[in-house]
Amino acid sequence: MADTRKTFLLRFTGEDRPGLTAALAEVLAVHDAEILDINQAVIHESLLLGVMVRLPATSSGRSSASGLSEPSEFSEPERFRTEVSRAAEQLGLRMKLQRIADSDYDHWVSQQGKPRYILTLLSRSVTGRQLAAVTEVIAREGLNIDVIHRLSGRPPRIDDGLPKRACVEFWLRGEPLDRERMQSHFMELSRELELDVSWQKDDAYRRSRRLVVFDMDSTLIQAEVIDELAKEAGTGAQVAAITELTMRGELEFDASLRERVATLRGLPESTLAKVAERLELTEGAEALLTNLRALGYKTAVLSGGFSYFGEQLQRRLKIDYVYANELEIVDGVLTGRLRGEIVNGSRKAELLEQIAAIEGINRRQVIAVGDGANDLPMLNRAGLGIAFHAKPIVRKEAAHAVSTLGLDAILYLLGVRDRERTPVRAEV
Repeated sequence: MADTRKTFLLRFTGEDRPGLTAALAEVLAVHDAEILDINQAVIHESLLLGVMVRLPATSSGRSSASGLSEPSEFSEPERFRTEVSRAAEQLGLRMKLQRIADSDYDHWVSQQGKPRYILTLLSRSVTGRQLAAVTEVIAREGLNIDVIHRLSGRPPRIDDGLPKRACVEFWLRGEPLDRERMQSHFMELSRELELDVSWQKDDAYRRSRRLVVFDMDSTLIQAEVIDELAKEAGTGAQVAAITELTMRGELEFDASLRERVATLRGLPESTLAKVAERLELTEGAEALLTNLRALGYKTAVLSGGFSYFGEQLQRRLKIDYVYANELEIVDGVLTGRLRGEIVNGSRKAELLEQIAAIEGINRRQVIAVGDGANDLPMLNRAGLGIAFHAKPIVRKEAAHAVSTLGLDAILYLLGVRDRERTPVRAEV
């Protein structure tokens, strides 16, 4: 038997106020409409509501509380169109009604098996130029945008002096024609337009991250501790140059670390506390850790830096695990040597898997954040590896990068809106 039911797409726009959707739904109820799809958004008091409905071939003849007349046969949609149009007009809304052909509906249904991706656009302030550039790449790669929404809060009209952050999230459907080309274009846009673009597959692992591991120096804190200690030892310029080459991947990490630590020989142990006092957290670090803890995440520091500073950070930010290098100290003086196994790039990746195993977490549920070449192994091992304000080689090889905002931008990559954040409590 042929299917004589009819499908319509209704689009309503107008000034938003409470009760509009309920009033329109009453009309749909009278006509025994089946809701196939619905989407509603409000932008600055302006309503955009779309509903796809299927009407039965005949009506049960129910009456409505709003006094709408009882519909008869639906082989002709005029009564339905008239009553929905009348209701919209009474509510002060504009309405468009479109009949959906069976073939178009079947094509729409067939698209539901296509891959889904989440694209996150990050910037201090999203501009029309940025939006045009990003959506052009999306269109060029044959992807369809299903949903666009803002995760960041409403920006004040007058600058409040606080660091700005803006985030728009796109829900995309389809597979890019050339993934490598697409990522290359996004990297170019990042450099040219001061934005970051994160591209994630929308799967169960994205929605169930459970562990975040961080590098420490130049990631959680705004310094390389070895450079700060070297300044106290009078070898600052020499050590900073070696650090820079190492972070860019131009020097082997273990040898360069030993070489730099050797310059600290004879430094009093008390210097560690002196340096620790002047270390500053990276923008957004405290907000990120506060929210990760509230959301039930486990956190870890995996650092090529030093355990003394990692443990201080652990106490301050309530971090669950800390692994870092231990400076050898004899009679209150640094010997210029290290104790135990060096925490280098490969060791960081091993520790990531070790902590995940302890917590019973699949490594695809792990987020790793770092800035240097020795972070790449753990970034590549994690389900979501993020190069944070990183060296060029790291940005190029990491799947994701944040270079425009603070560490708390990572909350956007988890889909957390500003209004859902736990505020950071000021210390008393």
